[in-house]
Amino acid sequence: MARIGTLAEGVAAVVHDGDTVAFEGFTHLIPFAAGHEVIRQRIRGLTLVRMTPDVIYDQLIGAGCARKLVFSWGGNPGVGSLHRFRDAVQHEWPAPLELEEHSHAGMANRYVAGASGLPFAVLRGYTGTDLPAQTENIKPITCPFTGEVLTAVAALRLDSAVIHAQRADRQGNVQLWGITGVQKEAVLAAERSLVTVEEIVDELEPVPGAVVLPSWAVGHVAAVPGGAHPSYAAGYSVRDNDFYQEWDAISRDRDEFTRWLEDLK
Repeated sequence: MARIGTLAEGVAAVVHDGDTVAFEGFTHLIPFAAGHEVIRQRIRGLTLVRMTPDVIYDQLIGAGCARKLVFSWGGNPGVGSLHRFRDAVQHEWPAPLELEEHSHAGMANRYVAGASGLPFAVLRGYTGTDLPAQTENIKPITCPFTGEVLTAVAALRLDSAVIHAQRADRQGNVQLWGITGVQKEAVLAAERSLVTVEEIVDELEPVPGAVVLPSWAVGHVAAVPGGAHPSYAAGYSVRDNDFYQEWDAISRDRDEFTRWLEDLK
């Protein structure tokens, strides 16, 4: 059953040095506040997993929290590059960063396999790319029924997963809606999980298209209003487009970024 506590307590219980961890959210419900708490707690050696790493991963990489990134696309949405990510890859600052790159479809299937307790997923994909030559987690597989050669991708087995949602009830059941990405799959594929929410309520009112994660599938819940900022939470906040623009200038320069980091701490 989910434990309800503070953000600091949840991060300390869920995200540990050396973890393979996903901070998931697609444009929407990105768990920025939790990522910032990881930075404050000086957690290190993380393998960061995400379908679309954006600014929060730029911040975690720049803060020295990451040793590896498993991903399918990376950038500052609508603005440009992730400069702390680029600096780590090109110049090993503040530390070397190992990369494992996949397609969106490959990553989504890996999450589903992990959430389902399966060792791998099968898809038609990666054909014509050199990605299979770059990672041990992509292999050709022959269908035993048709003889067709397909692609197998290893399941994502996460130590920890962190997501943001709109609300939870006092029993720890979590409700999210809008663009939901692979948050559900990330939580189900993880040994430990933390969900930050906009509010904790007595009862979850039905919302069309909502996903409900039952309390038994969630490890920890923390009320963190605005915890997705500068991304947004449908029904609670709007995207802070100005911040994404401002981040481009902050992240380009190591000194500017270091000042931002000191202010965060």
